Amino acid sequence: MSSDRIDAESKVSGNQANIPARIRRELDIDDGDQLRWHLEDDGSIRVQVIQQQTGTFADFDGYAGEESSDVTSEHDAWGVDESRRLSSANQNAKRSGDVDVE
Repeated sequence: MSSDRIDAESKVSGNQANIPARIRRELDIDDGDQLRWHLEDDGSIRVQVIQQQTGTFADFDGYAGEESSDVTSEHDAWGVDESRRLSSANQNAKRSGDVDVE
């Protein structure tokens, strides 16, 4: 890349500088993306665009385990000791007049 070439210009205001629209479009820079700045030995600046990953589970491919689960009955019991869960279930059953849960 020639050092004479000017792709775009912007002004600094306070501690901020705008990225010209043409550069944003060309590099697909969007809100939430990060810019990583590198000061070179010759005094030039190199900027690397770190694009934000979208979606909470962007890299999640799904559960590939061998153990099946029943999420409707196990959801609220995740991480709860089995004897404590059964004790709680028995207390709830007694309140409603049902029989003990095994």
